[in-house]
Amino acid sequence: MNLVALQTKTSQDFKQNLKHIKELITSCEDNSFILAPELCLTGFCYERMDEASQFATKAIKKIKKLSKNKTITITFIEKQELGFFNTLYIFHNKEIIHVQSKHRLFPLGNEPEHFQSGEIDNMKILDINGMKVAVLICFEIRFPQYWLKVLGADLILNPSMWGAKRKNHYETMTKALAVANQCYVLAANSADDNMAKSSGIITPWGEEIRDDSKEIISHEMNIEEVKKVRKYIDIGLEKKWK
Repeated sequence: MNLVALQTKTSQDFKQNLKHIKELITSCEDNSFILAPELCLTGFCYERMDEASQFATKAIKKIKKLSKNKTITITFIEKQELGFFNTLYIFHNKEIIHVQSKHRLFPLGNEPEHFQSGEIDNMKILDINGMKVAVLICFEIRFPQYWLKVLGADLILNPSMWGAKRKNHYETMTKALAVANQCYVLAANSADDNMAKSSGIITPWGEEIRDDSKEIISHEMNIEEVKKVRKYIDIGLEKKWK
C-alpha cells in the first residue's frame, strides 16, 4: 500500500481549497492511503463556522466519490446538536468507514471555546482490509494515555495544524510514536506560513520520509516490516492481538 501525506496551504476560499485537494488526491496512484492536514479545506475559521459546516456537507459527498480505489482521511468542521466538532472521516471504496471527532482540544488555539470534545471511545483501532489503523488528531499525540489506546496498530494517522515554533516537538513525537509502537505513522501537517510542515511517513524502524518542499509525500508501506520489528524486538505487541 502506498502511504501519502498531503502538505498543503489553506486559503480563505473553501471551494478553491477543495478543488486543489481533489486534484492532489486524483493524482495519487490507486490503492493509496491518503491523509490530509487538519481542517485543510477551511482552517480554524471561527468567524465562519456555520459556513464551513455547510460546506463540509458538500465536500464529504465529493471526497467520498474519489475513494473508489483509494482510502482517504480528512477532517471537517461539522455542526451537530451539541455544537461544532472537528471531525475526521475515513473514506474507503466510496463508503464512510470511520468517523472520529477530536477529543483533546488545543487551548492555545482557543479550540475549547469553539468546538465540543469528541467521544473518547471513538479513539480506537480499526480493521481496514486486515490492517489495524488508528487516529490521533494533532494535539492528541502529546498525551501518553492516548498512545495506549492505539497500542498495537499497524498504522497510526496524525492529521495536524501544528505551529512552526514547535516543529521539533512534532517531528520528535511522530517519530517516537512509530518507534515505541513498532508501526508506521502517517503524519500530515499544514504548509501555511506559520505552520511546522514536517509531514511524512515514519517507518517501524524510525526511518523518516519527510520533505517540506512537497505537497505530496509518499512511501510504500510493507506490513511485513511491522511484523519483522515486533519479532526482532518483542515487547508483546503481536501477542496483544492473538
